[in-house]
Order: sequence, then structure tokens, then C-alpha cells
Amino acid sequence: MDKNLSDRDFGREFKFSASRSSGPGGQNVNKVSTKMELRFHLASSALLSDAEKELIAEKLASRINAAGELALVSQSERSQLQNKEKVVEKFYLLLKRALTPRKNRKLTKPSRASKEERLEIKRQLSEKKERRQSPEA
Repeated sequence: MDKNLSDRDFGREFKFSASRSSGPGGQNVNKVSTKMELRFHLASSALLSDAEKELIAEKLASRINAAGELALVSQSERSQLQNKEKVVEKFYLLLKRALTPRKNRKLTKPSRASKEERLEIKRQLSEKKERRQSPEA
């Protein structure tokens, strides 16, 4: 990633649509379209490198539809503007998480206490099963 995600202006690549929300709002919820949906076409983005697009497509595969769009929805707020801000915030958070490399796991040996605990549990289970056996005559 050559520069910070928040420095890039994805705004012109977003497609927003509003619809009626099932969230909070009382009677207002029946009259005003406050639910905001953000659609972002990954393949046609000019602000992401090919490597970034590949990584995002791999990590967010379950959130990308057949048309290659990343679709996010926000309906937690009562106003359309607040939901729009939330969905954009959610977008940046999702991309940041997808582009952050995972740490490699450091291999460690089990501690003496954990080995002893495992063997103790194993012994208890063995005894329990032993008690289930019918006594031999």
C-alpha cells in the first residue's frame, strides 16, 4: 500500500442509494428513506493497485457480489446523512482490515503446566470410563 487509505478520495467511485430503513425512527421510518447502501466496483477502481485489488477480492470474497461490487449498508441512524457517513466509515475500516497483513505465528512449545494439566484431564476421563465398566464376576 503506497499511501494511507484515508488520503485517497474514493468518493467519486462510490454509488449510493437510499431506501426505507427498518431501524430506529418511529413514524419517520415509514416516510423517509434513511437506509444508505454504498456500492463500490472493485475492478474498475483507479485508486487501488492491482495487488491491492487482488488482496481485497480474496479477503472480502463473501461480501462481493457477482457484478464485482462491494456492497455495504447502514441503517442504524435516523438521518440519511449520518447513515451515509457511517457506511463510508465502514468501507474504509473494511479495506484497512483487508489490506493489513496477518502476523506470522511464532511457534512455541507447550509449558510444563499445560502438559501436566492435559495429562491430568486425560487421567480423569480414563477413570470415568473405567467406572462405567461392569464389575467382572
